[in-house]
Amino acid sequence: MKIFDRFGVTEEQLRALVAEGLRDGGDWCDLYFEDTAYHDLLLRDGVVGSGGYHVDFGCGIRVLKGEKTGYAYAETTDFASLKSAARAAGSIASAAGAVASASLHGSQGLQTSGVAGTLPPTASAGPSLLRSRGWLRSSDPTAASTPQTMADTADGLSCIQASKTVAAPKTILKIGGFPGAEILVNGGDPLRSSGGDERSEVLSAWSTGWPGADYYPELEPWEKAEKADFVGFLQRIESGIRARDSRVLKVVAILSYSVSDVMMFNSLGELTQDHRPLGSLSVQVIFRQGDRTENNIVSRSLRMGAEMIGEEVLEDLVSRAVEGMDARFEARRPKGGQMSVVMGAGASGILLHEAMGHAFEADFNRKGQSVFTDRMGQRICRPGINILDDGTLPRSRGACNFDDEGVPGQKTYMVTDGVLTSYLHDRISAGYYGVAPTGNGRRESFRYNPIPRMRATYMESGPDGTREDLIGSVKKGIYVDQFANGQVKIGEGDFTFFVKSGFLIEGGRLTMPVKDINIIGNGPQALADIVAVAGDLKIDEGTWTCGKEQSVAVSCGIPSVLIRSLTVGGE
Repeated sequence: MKIFDRFGVTEEQLRALVAEGLRDGGDWCDLYFEDTAYHDLLLRDGVVGSGGYHVDFGCGIRVLKGEKTGYAYAETTDFASLKSAARAAGSIASAAGAVASASLHGSQGLQTSGVAGTLPPTASAGPSLLRSRGWLRSSDPTAASTPQTMADTADGLSCIQASKTVAAPKTILKIGGFPGAEILVNGGDPLRSSGGDERSEVLSAWSTGWPGADYYPELEPWEKAEKADFVGFLQRIESGIRARDSRVLKVVAILSYSVSDVMMFNSLGELTQDHRPLGSLSVQVIFRQGDRTENNIVSRSLRMGAEMIGEEVLEDLVSRAVEGMDARFEARRPKGGQMSVVMGAGASGILLHEAMGHAFEADFNRKGQSVFTDRMGQRICRPGINILDDGTLPRSRGACNFDDEGVPGQKTYMVTDGVLTSYLHDRISAGYYGVAPTGNGRRESFRYNPIPRMRATYMESGPDGTREDLIGSVKKGIYVDQFANGQVKIGEGDFTFFVKSGFLIEGGRLTMPVKDINIIGNGPQALADIVAVAGDLKIDEGTWTCGKEQSVAVSCGIPSVLIRSLTVGGE
């Protein structure tokens, strides 16, 4: 299947759609095509409770002009509907005065909306501008590009305004795509499989011509898997849990998976394709001991194919589902107050994501809504602490071969040796700050415009020994490692998290199990109050989903850390 066949469009039509979007004087236009199939299966006490399947298919078109964004989408990819969407997006971006909002009803199923934004350039201006301004970099910046003129924006940054002629695609980049697909590189001849493994040929081309790789190959395609095997797998999870703990009252096991194919094209003539599998397993168990009940929820989510359905994942879910339940039934609410807190490796990374990570996203900083807005280059925590957002973790739920603006996946260090060194950028914020985009332009689906979002956010291992060493250094405090939910104020950084389970620390030892407590603090202050970081980084592979305006899959992680003081809400 050729790269365009799935969406029923041609190269000429892509160029025409961008030209239509720019017709009213827009500065930038990009197209986002998506074809996603979702499946889910739920077993309750070993019996199939529900199953579902649905498809999401369409294209979103964005036009930027000055400080405004026009966005429209079509739930079809016939050319007439796409042209109407491009025209609507361009009209919104070019509307005078306040940002416009509109909705188009009818057979085309179009909706449009306008939101504030800051523009990146629309065409290649050659290597010097691309490097010096930090604008979006074409894979071949010396290739022929759209005729262009220079203009000054309100913030003094130079930008590029495209003419109504759009360059032919000069790069087609593809990862994990369709069998037999053609891959065009810099307008050259297609790379074709010569009887061998096409994937290895594609990866070889990538290794020599682009700084990326396939971080989530679908080795056993979900589409070809025997669906009846999934029922048996979930039943084995349930029977394994019941065999290990006689207190099990009820088990709900859920398998969900999706496969997305996306294609992106923009004013620079960059054409990008990505194949995105995602599998998730979640198990909820209710236990009863006497007249008391407790519940536990465990999950595993990975970007991979049906090879995920195997013994390692089964054993992991079964063992974690029953782990620690003796302590859970013994646990009590402790007395509250200010105290030292040791956060366990892995799931405690949700605190890093929520209380600190969002404050690193460039849109909040560009609008002056983050506590880190004016702190670039300043020390914000002790030396030796490194915090990054990573789109390159193999199989990770938060991995991105490309983001949803066609920028390659990469590692971004927000904090290096305790100093704030980068925000998380999409193309708009990168243009505003005059830096390179970091591959954080993400969206829930073609119905949404991309905004800066996290991928896999974590702190690197530190030099301060083990978790036990951190616990041993605390005379009185609390150890936590499982969180249920929380709230964060992005601007101030204040947070409250509900802790599902943990232990008191007394005299350097874990003593009484605790539950149902709140951890209250301020993100930047908590970061500054980290006094020890163990060498046991763990990336949690749960079904984390970030809900900032839209829902996107993410990952998080952290080594065990000791925070000097937080407020613990108890009795």
